[in-house]
Amino acid sequence: MATVTVLDRSTIGRKPAWIRVKAPTSAGYHDTRRLIHGKRLHTVCEEAACPNTGECWTQKHATVMILGDTCTRACTFCNVKTGMPAAVDPHEPERLGDAVAELGLVHVVITSVDRDDLEDGGASQFVRSIQAIRRSSPGTTIEILTPDFLRQPGAVDQIVAAKPDVYNHNLETVPRLYRGVRPGARYFHSLRLLQKVKELDPTLFTKSGIMVGLGEEKREVHQVMDDMRSAEIDFVTIGQYLQPTPRHHKVERFVEPAEFEAYARTARAKGFLMVSASPLTRSSYHAGDDFARLRANRLAQLAAAARGAA
Repeated sequence: MATVTVLDRSTIGRKPAWIRVKAPTSAGYHDTRRLIHGKRLHTVCEEAACPNTGECWTQKHATVMILGDTCTRACTFCNVKTGMPAAVDPHEPERLGDAVAELGLVHVVITSVDRDDLEDGGASQFVRSIQAIRRSSPGTTIEILTPDFLRQPGAVDQIVAAKPDVYNHNLETVPRLYRGVRPGARYFHSLRLLQKVKELDPTLFTKSGIMVGLGEEKREVHQVMDDMRSAEIDFVTIGQYLQPTPRHHKVERFVEPAEFEAYARTARAKGFLMVSASPLTRSSYHAGDDFARLRANRLAQLAAAARGAA
């Protein structure tokens, strides 16, 4: 049986050895940083204080955050600043396309802040970004990680029509914890968004993730997996929540690697095409390699189905 490290409030800031990472120092990291900043782009890597930034940027992998660096929501787990965002930059998609080409990316992940101030929630900027990358780097596969577009009808439809390779939207946590963790969102709306993507384009890969260590129970995580499978989600990610600052939601516990391995086994048994579950797993961590495996798994599944029908 997997064990769990439970921490009291006095020790909550001390991370266990399995999630400590070294400060980035490589030349590749600094090259990526210079290019991103030179193109005046934002990344969720920096804005959300991701622990994997050093490793990813060394390999020239970055998750670009469009629509500025200011979010209209105030989720208690997130380090992105909240406030009134600036106007949408019409040149941002072209700068993004140029950066993808200069980095020579095989796979790119595009996310954004929530923009509840915009009529379409910023969906059209996702479309323009996809189109710009297709022009500048036609061989690059594109993964998008979108907000929930709550109360903005038609947003998902236009993005799906732009044909990204992966549509990702994170559920983030179990339904019981939404009020305290993700107060501006609705669990079943997010689930329905992902289900709608599959209805609009069954060939499009869908992906979603949750954090653990926020106070959820194991049975609740298993129920989220079942909900995801009912929405035909292909790929699930599960990672350890890390508290960005003292004012953010507390880490209730550090989940040990063995429990992540158990979650991964359960997810595979429930029928996900792809599973990534580890303390340092994040939505876009190793996204390019994972996409290659995801595509290979679908081909293997289709081949097996064809053999069964023969």
